Amino acid sequence: MSWESERNLKIAFVGAGAQGASIGADFALAGLDVTFIEQWPEHVDAMNEHGISVNMPMRSINANVRAKHLCQVAELRERFDVIFLVVKAYDTRWTCQLVEPVLASDGLVVGVQNGMTQRAIASVVGAERTVGAVFDMASNMFTPGVTNRQNDRDTSWFALGALDPANRERVERVAELLRLSGRVEVTDDIGSAKWMKLIVNAAQLVPSAILNLPFAEAVRVPGMAKVMRAAGYEAMRAAQADGASIVPILGMPPTTTNDPDRYVDEIFDEVLKTFMMPDTLTTVLQDWHKGRRGEVLDINGHVVETLERAGRGAPVNRRIVEIARSIEQGSLTAQVTNSSLFAT
Repeated sequence: MSWESERNLKIAFVGAGAQGASIGADFALAGLDVTFIEQWPEHVDAMNEHGISVNMPMRSINANVRAKHLCQVAELRERFDVIFLVVKAYDTRWTCQLVEPVLASDGLVVGVQNGMTQRAIASVVGAERTVGAVFDMASNMFTPGVTNRQNDRDTSWFALGALDPANRERVERVAELLRLSGRVEVTDDIGSAKWMKLIVNAAQLVPSAILNLPFAEAVRVPGMAKVMRAAGYEAMRAAQADGASIVPILGMPPTTTNDPDRYVDEIFDEVLKTFMMPDTLTTVLQDWHKGRRGEVLDINGHVVETLERAGRGAPVNRRIVEIARSIEQGSLTAQVTNSSLFAT
C-alpha cells in the first residue's frame, strides 16, 4: 500500500448508484485503480458488460469499470487505500463492517453521504481511518449501467475533513482525487460543515418529496417555502445545540450575518439557484419511486432527536417525519395536496 502518489492508490466505491457511479466514472477515465462494489445485481452485471454511462446536461461519457457484487467482498484479496462510501446513511454501519476487512491498515473511509455518518464510520473503522464529506450534486439512476448526472464538474461541490487531525495531509490527497469530479474544499471542522448541509437537506429533501414534486416546483406551492425554511431554522438550532459553528459551504464566501436564520436562507437560496435543475427529484423522492425508504430519520429525524436531547422541541421537523413515515408505511400517498397537512 502506498500513499506516495494518488495513482498508486487502490480505490473502491462502495455504493455505485447515481452519485457513486458518476464520481467513480471520472476516476476510471483518469486511469485510476478503481473497483465498484454495489448491491443492485442487474446494475453490477450491466457495468461489467457495458461499462458505466453517465449522461450530463451537455455531454455523456462511458467508462469501462470493474464491478463486484456485495456478496463478492469476502472473495477480495486486495486491500483498499481509499474506500468512498456512497450508500444511504442508514446503511452506513453494516456496510463499514462488511468492507473493514478489505481496508488497508492505513486506509481511509470517506463518507460521501447525507447525514452525520462520520460518527458511525468511526465507530467501526476508527476515527484515525475516517474522513467526513459533504457534497452537493444532483443525479438519478433508474436503468442498470446508466446514471443521469445533472451537475457537471463546474457545479458539483465537495468538502472533506479528517476526524483525526494527523490525517490532514492525506485528506488533501483525497481532495486531489475528487477534483476529477468537482470543486473540492478541505476543512478542519467537518462536523460543522456536515451540520450546515444537514440543515439545507432538512429544509428541502423530505418536504419536497412529500409533495411528489421536484424541489424547484415544491418550493412554489403556497405555504411550502415557509415550511421548508422553518425546518431549516430548527435544524440550525439543533446544529448549535450540538456544538456546531456556522461555517460556509457550497463554495459560498464566509457569512457576514450573525443571524442564524438569515444564514439558513442564504444556503437555501444557493442550492436552489446553483445545484437544482427544474426537474431535479430529491434523493428521498427517488427512493420512494423505487419503493425504498428514504433517509428521513437520518435528516429530519436527527434534528428532532438532537433538540429533544437539549430539552427543546422541533415541531416542524417532527411533522415532516410523521408525514414521511406515513407515506413509507403506505397509509398516505405522496401528492401535492399534502401541503395542507402542514397548516397550523
